[in-house]
Amino acid sequence: MKITWKGHSCFFIETDGKSIVCDPFNEGVGYPLFKGRADLVTISHNHWDHNAGHLVEGEPLVIKETGSFIYEEIDILGVPSYHDKCSGGDRGDNIIYKIIAGGINLVHLGDLGHILTDEQIEAIGTTDVLLLPVGGNYTVNADEAYEIAQQLKPKIIIPMHFKTPVNNFDIDPAEAFTAKFERFIKKPFLQINQSELDYPVQVIVLDYPVE
Repeated sequence: MKITWKGHSCFFIETDGKSIVCDPFNEGVGYPLFKGRADLVTISHNHWDHNAGHLVEGEPLVIKETGSFIYEEIDILGVPSYHDKCSGGDRGDNIIYKIIAGGINLVHLGDLGHILTDEQIEAIGTTDVLLLPVGGNYTVNADEAYEIAQQLKPKIIIPMHFKTPVNNFDIDPAEAFTAKFERFIKKPFLQINQSELDYPVQVIVLDYPVE
């Protein structure tokens, strides 16, 4: 599985000869728009900086609801959650997507705005790679993200939805989260297989795209 961060909460995932785009965004986020094709698109919620499935080429299957889905050898589970701490009263619903492919359990939390419930933790189950919002304000903050990581116990944590020099959102930088760990690794992308998940937890900050 190869995971490339496209900025904000958008990732391009290549696995088993298929490709997946999570939470593509419209103009105004600051990063280059996603250009290219994919087989699958997941959309965590219907906000402009997460729901630009129309930009993805190739007539992909677009998943934007909860439930279980199968696309050839890829299993997808959408778990209901909220964009805030008020059961959706402030910012609405959010969908957590678990993608199982190539023996790897990848979880994209979308714009999660709260600590997970026991029911959500049980529904998500095994988490190998966690794509975790850390910037606060619109999502959980660094402290809450750290607690969620303790809840799910992933092998690899990839922060997302944080401040960088090219976006203009009122959110914290990744360092507010990575400072909670003894070390973290920076990479242009993550290439991993199931056999590499036996190491202690790793925090990996992926490079953001620029024009």
